[in-house]
Amino acid sequence: MEKKTKIILVILIALIACGVAISLFASPSSVTSSGNQTITDMANRTVNIPSDVSRVVATSPPMTTIMYMLAPDKLAGVNFQWTDEELKYVPDQYKDKFPVIGGWFGSQDGNYEEFIASEPNFVVESVDEGMGVDLSTVDESQEKFGSLPVVAVTDNTNVTKIDSTIEFMGKILGAEDKASQLIDFNDKYLSEVQKTADSIPESERKSVYYASGEDGLSTYASGNSHGQLINLVGGKNVADTEVRNSGGELTVSIEQVMSWNPDVIIATDEDFYNKVYSDSKWANVKAVKDHKVYISPQSPFKWFDRPPGANIIIGVPWTAKVIYPDKYSNINMVDATKEFYSNFYHYDLSDDEAKDILISSGLKESDL
Repeated sequence: MEKKTKIILVILIALIACGVAISLFASPSSVTSSGNQTITDMANRTVNIPSDVSRVVATSPPMTTIMYMLAPDKLAGVNFQWTDEELKYVPDQYKDKFPVIGGWFGSQDGNYEEFIASEPNFVVESVDEGMGVDLSTVDESQEKFGSLPVVAVTDNTNVTKIDSTIEFMGKILGAEDKASQLIDFNDKYLSEVQKTADSIPESERKSVYYASGEDGLSTYASGNSHGQLINLVGGKNVADTEVRNSGGELTVSIEQVMSWNPDVIIATDEDFYNKVYSDSKWANVKAVKDHKVYISPQSPFKWFDRPPGANIIIGVPWTAKVIYPDKYSNINMVDATKEFYSNFYHYDLSDDEAKDILISSGLKESDL
């Protein structure tokens, strides 16, 4: 009888152990206890964050943008002030919700005290996958923030590789379903454009100039994340052979642009776009003569660049339609725009509003 009791006890202990093991390993990235969870961030650091996440801030626009798209009610601050144009399609409940806390990106105007004052559960710190993960930078950030947890997330600005970042952000924000929805949208249009782009012969590829800045005389070479959508959809970035190895923003002359004589120009600055057709300096450029200059939609985030991040996912089909409206006739941009804004910008567009966004960017209604 005593032997049977011992056997039963051994079995019970084994069952309990199995149950603990299952609870520990069912989610390899986190262990939850006493209102906290231990996660492994994307720099392979172990970080303790609250199980119930309600307020989060990020040090860079790409991560802030993803948070707005996945869980806007949990966003506790933004890196820069939205312009009136950018606010056009922001729901009323979010227009004045977010304090501007700066950050550490192009402007380097972040303030640790302001970040802490926004009372977040943790801070998302971007790490550049392309440059390698610099743990010293992340560790320095953690030291400055003190007891406030810092979660390192890959700032993957390559739209073809951003899914893992979106998935991770969905997990730490408790927005896995929304993250999966965004990944599905991204993968759908990446698949469509890559299949068509691969079928375009070199001789039929259109040349494209990315006119950055107010005067349109800044640009980026092929391979740079800021102009990645050109090559992705089958276009040829004119700033290629001469400046392929240049890493940052390039300043060029109007003579150089005229020498390239692009078929299409894509801009992100409204001042440039509004004057390009009346500016005599640009009059003899092929894209201007053919009325093939386009402006990235702006609200609430630009579709083509600034920043390059999850916001340019909708820019994939848009850029495809801009450069090759005939080859991408299977894409319905009105439907794609309404779906994206409803699901990820939390704003339900009417058909007329969607068409207005697209036609204002330079697209013909017949090409939508």
